[in-house]
Amino acid sequence: MLDADARLPMIPLTKFNGKRFVLNALYIEQIEAFPDTTVTLTNGKKFVVRETVEQVAALASEFYRQIGAFRLPEAGGLNRERE
Repeated sequence: MLDADARLPMIPLTKFNGKRFVLNALYIEQIEAFPDTTVTLTNGKKFVVRETVEQVAALASEFYRQIGAFRLPEAGGLNRERE
């Protein structure tokens, strides 16, 4: 069983049938609600999950933050570097 608090290198999701799995967020192309949340990967494979679009997007954003992708400077960070 997956621990929701565990630090995974991927995002934990729940298939519509209740089965838990982890997904590498780098392969997510789009997240839609039909009304069920459907995650489409870059290879065209689709997963229908119980999480909402907002929850999947938040998990993906946290995944990117954990791996250091898309780092943004802190407020005022660019100006401090020039001083």
